[in-house]
Amino acid sequence: MVRVVDFLALLLYCALIYWLSDQQTLPTPDLFDSEDKLIHFGAYFVMGLFAWRSFKHLISMPIILALLSIVFCSLYGASDEWHQSFVIGRVSDAVDWLADTSGAIVGVFLLHKLRKSRQFQ
Repeated sequence: MVRVVDFLALLLYCALIYWLSDQQTLPTPDLFDSEDKLIHFGAYFVMGLFAWRSFKHLISMPIILALLSIVFCSLYGASDEWHQSFVIGRVSDAVDWLADTSGAIVGVFLLHKLRKSRQFQ
């Protein structure tokens, strides 16, 4: 049952990101320049956690699990930027994709470190 919940959580999170990317504008505060990069980083940090939880049911080798989780998030981020290029009012940006990938890397790295220290399985 946990396996299904983990995959469903990742699927729903990906659907949420797709839906948000399909909006012409998003109500985000304008606190500082490039704050959207921080939002991208945070969103894909969370996706990295969901991906790790989902793929750990399929892969037992930690380094392969980490790489698969990062690659999945990075490819989803790239496809999301491509999707945004077709949405009126949105812009596709390679730096956003780098923020997406960086967020996933940090999230997966932290889970990997926690797993190694036996605080998280």
